[in-house]
Amino acid sequence: MAKKSGGDNITRNIVIGMVVFVVAVGVIFSVVGNKAPGVGSTPSSVSVADGYGIAFNSDLKNKPTIDLWEDFQCPICKQFELTNGGYIQQLISEKKAKVVYHLLSFIGPESILAANAGACASDENKFLAFHAYLYTTQGTENSGVWSNAGLLSAGAAVGLSDSKFKSCVNKGSYSKWVTTIANDGQKKNINATPTVFVNGKEIDRKTQYFNPVAFAAAVEGKK
Repeated sequence: MAKKSGGDNITRNIVIGMVVFVVAVGVIFSVVGNKAPGVGSTPSSVSVADGYGIAFNSDLKNKPTIDLWEDFQCPICKQFELTNGGYIQQLISEKKAKVVYHLLSFIGPESILAANAGACASDENKFLAFHAYLYTTQGTENSGVWSNAGLLSAGAAVGLSDSKFKSCVNKGSYSKWVTTIANDGQKKNINATPTVFVNGKEIDRKTQYFNPVAFAAAVEGKK
């Protein structure tokens, strides 16, 4: 059967993503649940008040707050990043919004490794560049693309080649933090990626996620 395009394809991808989540969520909690309890070390830009997400412009007042729940291996998250990533980075750089990234790991072991590496990149003030690069070069799920070696290569591509970053990735320095984000997502009933909230309210997945004009309107409070 020929693939459908446009909105139908987006709907199909969302359904597939939900099925993947149901199967994979048991994997992620069995994998990370065996680690020692507690938050452990946390990235330098983490906001405890926002469920330990990686936060930008956390001190802003009277500006929109965007919470992004995502998985680096999620193909729909890639679609969201390619659609809205540039706009979100602009909001951050121009201090027009507070943005919190919650790195989930539903899809499997490489999601865990990638989330840990994202935290390592955050410590070197390279999170946004690393984040964008991982989505741009995203491969097949759990195919070895985001092994530690692959993640170190991705880091080098955005200027992360120092020994601190390498050690952080190889040692899984933030593995407990990855568990904390997973547990927080479960507690908040985040059951699909991406999931996006603006000012604490989930925006409409069908009409606002993949339409850049509608997404910007949701963030900026326009109708």
